[in-house]
Amino acid sequence: MANKPDQKPPTLCMAPWTHTYLSPQTERRLCCASREPAQSFEQYIDTESGTGVYNPQTLEEHWNNEHMMSVRRRMMAGETLPECDVCNSKLLNTDVYRSYFNQLFGHKYDDLWEKTEESGYTTMKPVSWDYRFSNLCNFKCRMCGDMLSSAWESEQKQHNMINWHNTSNNWMLPDVREKISKFQDEQIEKEFAEAVEEHRVEEIYWVGGEPLMYEQHWRYMKRIIELGDGPRLYARYNSNLSRVNYKGINLYTDILSNIRDWQMCASIDGTGAVGEYIRTGLNYESWLNNFREGLTIAKHRRQMRLDFTLTLPGLFEVVNMQRLADELGVDILAKVTFTFTPDIIMSPLALPREILDPIIDKLITNNTLGRALKDVLVQLKNRPTMAEQWPEEYKQGMQKGKRRILALENIRKDSLTMGDILSVDQNVLTWWENIDHV
Repeated sequence: MANKPDQKPPTLCMAPWTHTYLSPQTERRLCCASREPAQSFEQYIDTESGTGVYNPQTLEEHWNNEHMMSVRRRMMAGETLPECDVCNSKLLNTDVYRSYFNQLFGHKYDDLWEKTEESGYTTMKPVSWDYRFSNLCNFKCRMCGDMLSSAWESEQKQHNMINWHNTSNNWMLPDVREKISKFQDEQIEKEFAEAVEEHRVEEIYWVGGEPLMYEQHWRYMKRIIELGDGPRLYARYNSNLSRVNYKGINLYTDILSNIRDWQMCASIDGTGAVGEYIRTGLNYESWLNNFREGLTIAKHRRQMRLDFTLTLPGLFEVVNMQRLADELGVDILAKVTFTFTPDIIMSPLALPREILDPIIDKLITNNTLGRALKDVLVQLKNRPTMAEQWPEEYKQGMQKGKRRILALENIRKDSLTMGDILSVDQNVLTWWENIDHV
């Protein structure tokens, strides 16, 4: 038993005692927002590249390994962990993941100290699950990629857009894919099924890929309800909401109506044609109908939310997104496209400061905007632009990013282009057109 301090350490998060995360490539992390070295294949916010050699870990091997025990030791000692920089520095959104876990599992705080040794070894078992059973997804959102979308993966392969010299892409090699699929089928399914059958699932985060495309989602949720555990379960979703029915099962009436509580964060990054450009695969009207169907069973405002990732084209959809939220009577969960390399031109931080700030200033004076949108906009003024973060690489990064955008527009035969969207602001359009000449 570890010695419990008089005051709760401010950087302590309940996740390392309650939560387990698995990527579509079966990489394990503290959570989806943690910044850690890759195990085999580097994910988008990892701090170091992996070996490129597939070396998966079972949950039993991972849960009390030296890294996890080190995380717990440091948290209990009140240290600020670099692994938690996304929460520490609010890199994605202002409502941080640490607060979520501490609120949901605060009642287990005393158990943490009673069931954890000074070494960081704990006898507590995970009760919160973020298992991404594959990268299966029917969308190709432009700020996403092949690791999180099978549609992206297929497009990349079809058009020879994969850099096979980068070992992070080794997960797509046929022999490695076969190993990943076998591990998912034989080990991951076993781990999750055991937790369900042993009544150990208190919270699930269904995200993907696209979780409503997962057969596992429908099977396990149905089983949890059959076992009588629905009244104990909190389920949250991050979904493109392109489907709400599967083999005669309705998400809302057959699943969500039979559990303790739930939250649907429906991804939508722009309205109408702009939204369909950003999220290739989106049918805006169909999405809207599926969202409204959820509102018919929602018991409180938090259950149906708009999940808005602020992109460069999305800068010009901010007011429309607030209007949509107001019309639907829901709140917005807002975050910004993560800038982890100098070519992420889909981020609003791709704009130079002298162009970005006037746009933000105009938006935040709009009295119709809610707190979530204003917070994420104000945060942009306090974060380095890509030109400030990578002054030597910015020019080449923007050129690379633009080439990729134009290549995708050609492949996807887009009738609406980035240039069309940015043309609403002459300064932004001029910047876009001159990227190749700077």
